[in-house]
Amino acid sequence: TTEIYTLSLHDALPIYQLKRKTFKGGAHPYDGKKMSRECPIEILNPGDTLVYPLSQHIGAMAKPLVKAGDRVLVGQKIAEKGGFISANIHSSVSGTVKAIEKRLVATGGMVDSIIVENDGMYEEAAPIFSGNPDELSKDEIIKIIEEAGIVGMGGAGFPTNVKLSPKNADIIDSIIVNGAECEPYLTSDYRRMVEQTDKLVKGLKIVLKIFPDAKGYFGIEDNKPEAIEALLKATENEDRIEVVPLKTKYPQGGERSMIYAVTGRKINSKMLPADVGCIVHNVDTIYAIYNAVYNGKPLIERIVTITGDAVSTPKNFQVRIGTSFRELIDAAGGFTTEPEKIISGGPMMGFSFFNIDVPVVKGSSSLLAFIKDDVSHEEPSACIRCGRCAAACPEHLLPMKLAALAGQNEPEEFKKLGGMECVECGCCSYVCPAKRQVTQSVRSMKKLIIASARKK
Repeated sequence: TTEIYTLSLHDALPIYQLKRKTFKGGAHPYDGKKMSRECPIEILNPGDTLVYPLSQHIGAMAKPLVKAGDRVLVGQKIAEKGGFISANIHSSVSGTVKAIEKRLVATGGMVDSIIVENDGMYEEAAPIFSGNPDELSKDEIIKIIEEAGIVGMGGAGFPTNVKLSPKNADIIDSIIVNGAECEPYLTSDYRRMVEQTDKLVKGLKIVLKIFPDAKGYFGIEDNKPEAIEALLKATENEDRIEVVPLKTKYPQGGERSMIYAVTGRKINSKMLPADVGCIVHNVDTIYAIYNAVYNGKPLIERIVTITGDAVSTPKNFQVRIGTSFRELIDAAGGFTTEPEKIISGGPMMGFSFFNIDVPVVKGSSSLLAFIKDDVSHEEPSACIRCGRCAAACPEHLLPMKLAALAGQNEPEEFKKLGGMECVECGCCSYVCPAKRQVTQSVRSMKKLIIASARKK
């Protein structure tokens, strides 16, 4: 053991393989990452028309600051936050505002959106900040992040400035960068960690300035050894930053699972990570913080993975917010055949959509296209009471019982058995040999209970 601990990163058995952390439960779906993991980030400029939905975040819809006929510049704020929980929106191109109207988004809804005609000149507005990052105070950093319109880019879309302003900031001792990317097929975070390692370290150090008593952690699954090695090297002289190798297991990237794996602390649906001294950020969110503070740029671009067996040439694109998904598909060579299933996000927690003429938004991590829709071809049968769903549940619930209560419309018993603690990760449905849609049943009951509570 002593000899192994003295090995360098490039020797046969890296030490991080012996020190992996994880959580109880979970599943091991086919990861599919080999399709795009070795595809470097490619910059993709958009076409003639960009669409900016006014709701790309949790909370109140943003309010337009422009009108039809106005000329806008790259980085110009075109919509301001509509409340405390909301976020600014900036133009990612220069051009002319054509309209403000409802447009289709990937979730299937029609959302008020600002339509901008790209002039192809990419003239830039003044940066949101141009001073010395080392001289910024805590409040100034949070103000820059707020002005930049940065939100959680792992899919949740929670405004980052609000997350960095907890009620009891003094108890925050752990800033966790979620580099697990546990969803199958996705590789955008991996490419960011491998290609822009130093910028991520700088981004984390900015957040650590807000919490002087905290330590920073990069939590990365061990199926990404290159990312682990790159960040270990980049942080070898950083006393306040640690790289935490994690066992590859879904949903390791879930906020509760990540916090437990890194710190051993548990949270539930009635708690926030800040209640146990933790703040968790996605890799792309940390990069956006770096870009705002060091380059004065608001959140106008992100990395999107285009992959799946129906995609001609899987790619990782750096794309401007507002770009149509159709343009990304075309840049990846189009479809090899008409896909049966198209998913925004990962296959476990993402959602299928029927029209690729929708815009990339702040929370868009990927588009997956598959030749066959395996789930729709499966016929569910009766529960065989094998208990696999209970063993896989990261929240240690009884999914089969919760699904039965949902089917019987028993909300009170559902709540007594902890149904509201379900994180909707999909593990129970994935491992079910009877192919029952357990997660969907539990999710539907949760929505009914929440809607009923709001009415009261």
